[in-house]
Amino acid sequence: MASDVPALPSRRSLLRGAAGSAAATGLLVAELPGRAAAVPLLVRRDRPLLPLGVQSGDVRTGSAVLWAKADRPARLVAEISRDPSFRRVRTVPGPVVTPDTDHTGRLLLNGLPDGVDLHYRIRAVGLDDHRASSEAAVGHLRSAPGRGDDVRFLWSGDIAGQGWGVNPAYGGFRIADAMRARDADFFLCSGDNVYADGPVQESVALPDGSTWRNLVIPEKAKVAETLTEFRGQYRYNLMADNWRAFLAETAQISQWDDHEVRNNWFPGQVLQDARYTEKSIDVLAARARQAFHEYVPVAPISPDPEGRVYRVIRYGPHLDLFVLDMRTHKDPNTGDRETVGDGGVLGEEQTRWLIAELERSRATWKVIAADLPLGLVVPDGASAQEGLAQGDAGAPLGREIDIARVLSALHRAGIRNHVWLTADVHYTAAHHYSPDRASFQEFDPFWEFVSGPLNAGAFGPNALDGTFGPVADFVAAPPAANTSPAQGFQFFGEVEVDGRTGRLTVSLRDVVGSAIYTRTLDPSAR
Repeated sequence: MASDVPALPSRRSLLRGAAGSAAATGLLVAELPGRAAAVPLLVRRDRPLLPLGVQSGDVRTGSAVLWAKADRPARLVAEISRDPSFRRVRTVPGPVVTPDTDHTGRLLLNGLPDGVDLHYRIRAVGLDDHRASSEAAVGHLRSAPGRGDDVRFLWSGDIAGQGWGVNPAYGGFRIADAMRARDADFFLCSGDNVYADGPVQESVALPDGSTWRNLVIPEKAKVAETLTEFRGQYRYNLMADNWRAFLAETAQISQWDDHEVRNNWFPGQVLQDARYTEKSIDVLAARARQAFHEYVPVAPISPDPEGRVYRVIRYGPHLDLFVLDMRTHKDPNTGDRETVGDGGVLGEEQTRWLIAELERSRATWKVIAADLPLGLVVPDGASAQEGLAQGDAGAPLGREIDIARVLSALHRAGIRNHVWLTADVHYTAAHHYSPDRASFQEFDPFWEFVSGPLNAGAFGPNALDGTFGPVADFVAAPPAANTSPAQGFQFFGEVEVDGRTGRLTVSLRDVVGSAIYTRTLDPSAR
């Protein structure tokens, strides 16, 4: 690292440098010079704007992604420093953003050292006059930990669903302030980043006689069908001031589930829904996928050639995070009682990848981010199943066969330090799975933790399927379906890993951030 860069008052080590590398996706990232000062840019009246702030994502050992959106064609330029006052910076030239990506762009950072608090600011520079620049939008990220560093991250999902949108009375999303207060290393969104099928209206009457008030934009007044409308779902969520601030301060790792497209969708589906003029779910999903990748800072690291977003995030010596895609190649919602495995939720390629990466991992904990819970029965109408389980406590059937294959592989490899995290069902719970209670027994005991929603209707609880022997150690659910965020019953989870002992602690937290359940797990010998 250049010796003239001042140290931050941080619990982590010094910045040794950051570099970018050109990616096959066409993202432009230039190598950082050894010493660089802020580029003098003239702030003009007709300068570009960054209307939605900045974000970072997919922070992993040595790397991270930055994100911003301009209001017109421009070049993004980032400055990175260990000093929050940006007295000395390194400059990262970024991509030219155009209408092709709704003027959004990502900057890839490589060569990051372990355990550093980094401050960054991004400007949009005019293409016709490079001296004209937007005001800088400022953010923060924490690089992946080194040996001995503690880890703290949050997870949840389900944002702006069931008609509960951005409410200015709460600064946007009520729970966001509690999440900001946790000063997490990163946030894992377990799916339903947006509700593309969930229009909002200006006011909703609440049971106590008060009124919930939503911000409304045209793209949220109907179900999303066009690319513009799918993009509008993400812009809408970023109208929440406290959510935008949380994402600027906390890196995110995101997966997607159904509401990024439509409730309970699966490939090949033809909609029988009068709200939609476009009936092909595959057409809608392609547009939704483009908007997701434009607006969410996902690194281009998935090994999948067909557009799924599964990937592994290696986050220091104690944590590997396996981010699954249980939606893109999901089979149709039948009774889910097939007796032969057909890759109905993970697919053959993702299943083989997951098993191989789990076996290759040398991290103390293997945390598996699933966008569907393993043992909860989630119906889709009277006779079909949306989830993995179907309520039959016997041998694995349907989508359970995919999971049985993974659990058996972990058992054979002697990998016992695996924990599953999910959201999806709009309440929070802790489930313990054991072969001692199961009809299928070729696996070792493990925990699954469920938390959500972030800002959506609260529901539950759901019944547990006995195939893998789960019991509910804790459940917190609302007294009635579609309970509003104003009434509470919004939840997020927190995972802490002790850098010295490797012990992992999970806390389930409520809408104001209070821990309502805590469980500490000791790592087992391999």
